[in-house]
Amino acid sequence: MEFGLHIADFTFDSGPAELGPALARHVRHAEDAGIQRITVMDHFWQLPGLGPVEHEMLEAYATMGFLAAHTRKSMLHVLVTGVLYRHPALLAKQVSTLNVLSGGRFGLGIGAGWNEQECRGLGFPFAPVAQRFRELEETIQICLQMWSDSEEPYEGAFWQLERTLNSPQNLTKPMLMIGGGGEKKTLKLVAQYADACNLSALGGMPAHKLDVLKAHCDDVGRDYDDIEKTAMIGVSPASTVDTVTEQVRELAGLGFTTTYVFSAGITEPARVVDLIADVAKQV
Repeated sequence: MEFGLHIADFTFDSGPAELGPALARHVRHAEDAGIQRITVMDHFWQLPGLGPVEHEMLEAYATMGFLAAHTRKSMLHVLVTGVLYRHPALLAKQVSTLNVLSGGRFGLGIGAGWNEQECRGLGFPFAPVAQRFRELEETIQICLQMWSDSEEPYEGAFWQLERTLNSPQNLTKPMLMIGGGGEKKTLKLVAQYADACNLSALGGMPAHKLDVLKAHCDDVGRDYDDIEKTAMIGVSPASTVDTVTEQVRELAGLGFTTTYVFSAGITEPARVVDLIADVAKQV
């Protein structure tokens, strides 16, 4: 089992003025503790359940550039990019730029987006769900084309690109993760395009979602075993090594090979890393 540190809460004891140095220490500590992946979410306001919307939240791709400069070996990506917020060509370029500057450690996590309150508040268009999924598929197609040798035009229903030039190209093939457990659309896109899925284990073990993914793989002729299965769990001040270990072992038994861990209400970042490191020793 690999572990990812998913940084979803930036309200640290050190305060906003020291957020840069505290975040740098946090990710260096994670690497030193053996955590293999580091991610942030793609939001502009804090999410309900993690804190008041007014709490600190950093823009994802600017933050990932900062983290790339303060890490040496961990895989980095956004978990997950909302298709609502960026033109597809800009997103493809952002990912490949960070892939180059990080020495090939950056990938793409992406999803259809969902936070209508945030979009309305900041003026981002919030399309109906069916349109968001069509835009998601076109965005994936554009990224894959821009990361290939092709410079041919792209003609989609939403996006038209005359020349899909991208230089410099990625140093390594970016991992493409599609996040979410929607059974009709999201998991079908995973089967069609993705290297990895990410499923929430917050409401219980997502065994049924894996069965749905396998059925979609069969439908499109994809080898189910070629897709990495990753899960998301949360920890709080009440979490213990034993309780988290039990949850991770159950995920491993279902076939998950990576667990991303986020925290809520833990304002000392080192505590989160130490908890994950202790769990990793048990599984």
